[in-house]
Amino acid sequence: MANATSKSKNNKPSWFRRVGAKFKETFSELKRVTWPKFTTVLKTTGVVLVIVVAFLLVVTGVDAFLGWLLELISLT
Repeated sequence: MANATSKSKNNKPSWFRRVGAKFKETFSELKRVTWPKFTTVLKTTGVVLVIVVAFLLVVTGVDAFLGWLLELISLT
């Protein structure tokens, strides 16, 4: 009985081998990825920044308007 349990432990690869296999698999997948060109990355980054700034302006404007309304209400 003791031999059966020790054999099942020996068949399982060590933690380091499993982690190494995962890294190897990850890097082989990364080699297959089609990466965008630098100009495409710059354009899409610019679009994202413009959208973020637009939302920032809208949220700041709504906050200022609601603050003004709250101040107007509290004066009465």
